[in-house]
Amino acid sequence: MQRSKSIFPTDIIDDLAPDTTYCLKVQATLPLDLQEGLFSPIHCVKTTRKVNDLLCAKNVSVLALNMKFHLHWNNQYKQYVSYNVQYLIGYLKKLHDDYSVKWLNVPGCENITDTQCNFSSIITTTSGFYYLRVQAMSEYNKSCFSNEVKVDPLITNEIGPPGVKVDISDVLLHIQISPPGGSENEVMRDHYDLSYRILYWKNSSNNEEEIKMKEIKQTIGTVSDLTPSTLYCVKVQAFSEVYNKSSHYSKEECIKTPGDKILPLIILATFVTALIAVCLVATLLVFALYQVYSKIKYVFFPSCQPPFNIEGFGGQLSSSPYLSTTEEPIENCSIIETLITEVVYQTDFKDYKHSKQSSRDSGNYSNDDTSGSKVSEEMLEKEIV
Repeated sequence: MQRSKSIFPTDIIDDLAPDTTYCLKVQATLPLDLQEGLFSPIHCVKTTRKVNDLLCAKNVSVLALNMKFHLHWNNQYKQYVSYNVQYLIGYLKKLHDDYSVKWLNVPGCENITDTQCNFSSIITTTSGFYYLRVQAMSEYNKSCFSNEVKVDPLITNEIGPPGVKVDISDVLLHIQISPPGGSENEVMRDHYDLSYRILYWKNSSNNEEEIKMKEIKQTIGTVSDLTPSTLYCVKVQAFSEVYNKSSHYSKEECIKTPGDKILPLIILATFVTALIAVCLVATLLVFALYQVYSKIKYVFFPSCQPPFNIEGFGGQLSSSPYLSTTEEPIENCSIIETLITEVVYQTDFKDYKHSKQSSRDSGNYSNDDTSGSKVSEEMLEKEIV
């Protein structure tokens, strides 16, 4: 069976069967120029018998989430063993130099007894790739290297679920998304060109409620057309179309929408209308009471009083069964005063003339009486005026 494999100038081919002869030939290529050279002469070699060394670390694998890289392996050795984790920058294998002496120890993963190592600190760039291996050492200074694993950061890494917070306004469900790895993880945000898939639904006893989906590029999303007094649940998935990667969905976040505001508005409008009606009725009632009060005061307690010269005059007026003279309007008071004055004048004047005539006939009046009569006549004329 013939197989083909791309290798570096200095490389290792593993997973070969023990005690088996393998032949190979090599061809040089220039991929960028699409040029291929001739194959080298065939060279054959026989593998040795496989020795199951329990000291070596087995099943070396990489777990990477949100640009946090961890190397894991299994230990089959029953006695004391320690490990050194080493890495090699990928481009060194492309060179014709011997890279076997260029392996470096991962900081924090030297002479450890754990079967895992966090090597995130050595991932300083996302444009290249790295090789890692585990060196196992026994207490007798015996060592064994594991198989190498290749790490391409953006491809090896997996996207974790985003963080989600939900909030409710009047008619909108607000969804705030935290990028995987946190907002400070610029690599996740910038290199993956993340988008977000939002699933939301009504959390009710009806299991057939429709689950709706919405995709956004921003970390803030909104959902409209909400039903009042309803519990809504949301979960979000981050994905990258460029690397064809997606995360698990976030934990469900639920929130209840506020109640319908139409009924409170109706109650408020009814209250305001009733208040206005009460104010109008109260105003009309106060106005009516004021009018009644004015009429009663005008009739029984008038502001004008009869002249002093007619107070008590004519007992018939003051003893009227309907109204007293003090209760007559001011116009009537003036008219009554004039009439009474004229009556008084006529009566006094007639008495005066009668008295004067009698004096002339008798001839008994003296000059003093004549002058007195003249004075009385002048006083009456002044009073008439």
